[in-house]
Amino acid sequence: MSLLSLFSSRFSLRQPQRLAALTVLRAMSSNSKLDFSTPIHRITPGALVDKDAYKKTVPILALKVEPSQTGYFLKNEAMRGAILDVPRYKSVVHSPDGRRLVLTRFDDKNDFPPPTQQFLEKEKAEIVNYNIELDYDYWTAEAILHASLPEELVDGAPVGFAKVGHIAHLNLNDEYLPYKHFIGQVILDKNSSGQEGLHTGIETVVNKLDSIDNQFRVFKMEVLAGPPNFAVMHRESNCSFFFDFSKVYWNSRLHHEHERLVETFKPEDVIADVFAGVGPFALPAARKKCGIFANDLNPISFNCLNLNARLNNVTQLVRASCLDGKEFIRTVILKALQDPLPPAQAVKFNKDLRRESKQRKQAQKKNVEGSQSEQGSPSGRNRITHFVMNLPASAVEFLDAFRGILSPDNVGGRDLSGIYDKANMPMIHCYTFTRELETEKAEVDIRQRVEEQLGAPIEEDISFHLVRSVAPNKEMYCISFRLPYGLAYGA
Repeated sequence: MSLLSLFSSRFSLRQPQRLAALTVLRAMSSNSKLDFSTPIHRITPGALVDKDAYKKTVPILALKVEPSQTGYFLKNEAMRGAILDVPRYKSVVHSPDGRRLVLTRFDDKNDFPPPTQQFLEKEKAEIVNYNIELDYDYWTAEAILHASLPEELVDGAPVGFAKVGHIAHLNLNDEYLPYKHFIGQVILDKNSSGQEGLHTGIETVVNKLDSIDNQFRVFKMEVLAGPPNFAVMHRESNCSFFFDFSKVYWNSRLHHEHERLVETFKPEDVIADVFAGVGPFALPAARKKCGIFANDLNPISFNCLNLNARLNNVTQLVRASCLDGKEFIRTVILKALQDPLPPAQAVKFNKDLRRESKQRKQAQKKNVEGSQSEQGSPSGRNRITHFVMNLPASAVEFLDAFRGILSPDNVGGRDLSGIYDKANMPMIHCYTFTRELETEKAEVDIRQRVEEQLGAPIEEDISFHLVRSVAPNKEMYCISFRLPYGLAYGA
């Protein structure tokens, strides 16, 4: 089945939507001696979820009142602090006889504060017994795991996950693996679109099995809960991304880094994305009207990139390729010259077309000529302004490809000094890892490796950005610098 067919069959009816997750349930201290804690049910390795083990009855007192009197009892100053107040449980419920039950936080009349007792006696309130029935569906994922995992594993229980479309991606430590299917089912139950009050759209829970060690940066995974469906539609930076999570690289933890770098681009820029994947940098930049030459060695990523360009209405701005990174770097300069991208002001998205339609109607009413956007556009963009190299494990090793990329021998004998002069050399944004945890030492380490691979010093517009810590002794950085003029021309 083609990517387009798979996309159509998978997402023609609906797309799971991300909504805010519920806060972790905590028994309210104001509820006196009432016990709203989760029932303890310690599990053994390999155990599955037994929902019946989490049923609990909490007896309380309630005030039976007429519907018209409900607000009076709730808002009366004498009842302050006496009304039940726990997460996700209403303080007023219907009585079988048509009246209302105002729930209190007490199970003994003698525990009512004196002002409350006096008020209830004055109003001749009918006090009745009421049982709050709690079950598995009531408790949060954290509450269930804390009540179920062995006590030595409670601290650090894995309730967090990376969300990729409808998939919850876990990275369980070894000590939690004997309980992986239990954990996966709890995560699924508490984050599925069917969970009452919670609609994060999770349908499948997976666990990473090994490190990323292949040329396509894809890791093996196992399904812990839900169907083995890896074809996802993911939303990020106002863009839609469709891909098979088991066959391409995607890291939702880099969301803010994608936004940070794209924010530095100008609409008139042309970006060469060397390791583009399915487009997390390329497509948001294209939505900004940047011109994009995007490349990925993985043919599946390449196909998804093209599909995603169509999904996001940016095909006119994205030129995709499936090449080795060094070959892409060596050839993209000439490709930009031979196949220029349209100028930013000539690019028209749907919102632009709607605006122009409105402008034309207004112009017709005033008997004036059309807006400037209809009066032609300058020639296309043929100069690369930025290179993005998001392959932190080995991107530095590709930097030697920049040696002589602007020399006549590399661009068919052309003299590019009028296009790429010293003031207009491309910026390089290269991602890498370092074991140095101190900022100064990390920058020295990264700069040294970059200059060694380039074969020349970097001297202009140099900056370092700490992206994230990926392990206790490993951090990810982005180094940005301007491509040295002499190096690019082979001097």
